[in-house]
Amino acid sequence: MGAVSCCRLLTRRSVPTQPDPFDVEQFRSLPGRHAVARQVAHPTVVLGSTQRAEVVDAGRARERGVAIVRRRGGGGAVLLRPGDQLWIEVWIPRHDPLWEPDVGVAAEWVGAWWSDALGTVGAGDGVVHRGRAVPGPHGALACFSGRGPGEVFLAERKVMGISQWRSREGSLFHTCAYAHWDPHPLIDLLDVDPPTREGLRRDLPRAAVGLFDPAAAPGPAAGAASLPLLQRTLLTTFATWGKVTSPRPS
Repeated sequence: MGAVSCCRLLTRRSVPTQPDPFDVEQFRSLPGRHAVARQVAHPTVVLGSTQRAEVVDAGRARERGVAIVRRRGGGGAVLLRPGDQLWIEVWIPRHDPLWEPDVGVAAEWVGAWWSDALGTVGAGDGVVHRGRAVPGPHGALACFSGRGPGEVFLAERKVMGISQWRSREGSLFHTCAYAHWDPHPLIDLLDVDPPTREGLRRDLPRAAVGLFDPAAAPGPAAGAASLPLLQRTLLTTFATWGKVTSPRPS
């Protein structure tokens, strides 16, 4: 019913002979659902589809060895670093039972899938955001500033973000969760005026939380969780996941 793959590199610069990892053509021709876990070889800023490239200070990024790429889904920028987050892309073709014509609810199953996996590995009891997107004060700049349909929250702070792209063939979801949440390296790369930077430094730290931060999953079970375990749990359950499986409505 579905396929999964692991540990493909996101950053083109590290593997120049490989196709663009954000080229949606690699998904559009797939006959069934597909999930792939991505990694980065070095720090990488992933811009949303409508963001200007100038939102990132290119000179500062070069100095710090940070690559800049763009995804097809919308939303704000995300900074990925080796081993610091779990990024999973999910393709659902139009004929799949999980495909949903209403873009406002199309990602709810994704959140339920992640929430269930988080509970399984002892990383917290996530709540799925349903209903309208709430960009937050800095949503145009940083992905983890607001609330979108299907995104998962722990103690009112975002733990998993989603960016969605749709075509006549199906829907593609980029999902990301950090092991530990520290927005300051991304903030320092953004080319913004001083008041905006100050607002980001004030608001972003409390907007999200890392999977294994104490505020996310306090207690003895939290220490047993790991990114590889969570990834394995998600990919193992993906092929047979259905809408009725959703265990944690918000």
